[in-house]
Amino acid sequence: MEKKCIISISGELASGKGTVSKLLAKELEYTVYRNGEYARKLAKEKGLDITSFNEYLNEHPEIDRQIEKSAAEYAKEHNNFIIDARLGWYAVPNSYKVYLTIDINEAAKRAFSDLERKDTEKFSTIEEQKADMQRRYKMENERYFKVYGIHKEDLNNYDLVIDTTNLTPEEVKDKILAGYKKWLSE
Repeated sequence: MEKKCIISISGELASGKGTVSKLLAKELEYTVYRNGEYARKLAKEKGLDITSFNEYLNEHPEIDRQIEKSAAEYAKEHNNFIIDARLGWYAVPNSYKVYLTIDINEAAKRAFSDLERKDTEKFSTIEEQKADMQRRYKMENERYFKVYGIHKEDLNNYDLVIDTTNLTPEEVKDKILAGYKKWLSE
């Protein structure tokens, strides 16, 4: 399979996928394709928070497939971009595949403080945010196995795995760049 100049960044909720994608895009002069924006847009159109939308997707796998297919379709026509998507590695298997992990407590703090999430995630406490994130993580994993027969958390699916809990976004970006450059040269 021919490699493409595409980095797919997957990972746990609030692990820094969006932030790192933007940093990489700026440095590499790539664009960013974000499945999450598309999903949040659909959720908002339906008047649902993101967790309720995930429940809705359980009953409507065709919409889930449509969301994931959009990344694969984009990759057919484009190169030199970053995919910020939970199943980006699956949608574009000839990309450089990165998975970001994070401690759930740190993830909940980050998500709770993220103003961009407030349209589709409304919680009064960090503990509520954490409980919702754990529920979404489990729900997504079950749905991905049911719909696609895959486990996104199987680290064998990725070229690089980084724990972002104690790293700055710049440090994560630098690790990805080093791995990506090596991968391209192999």
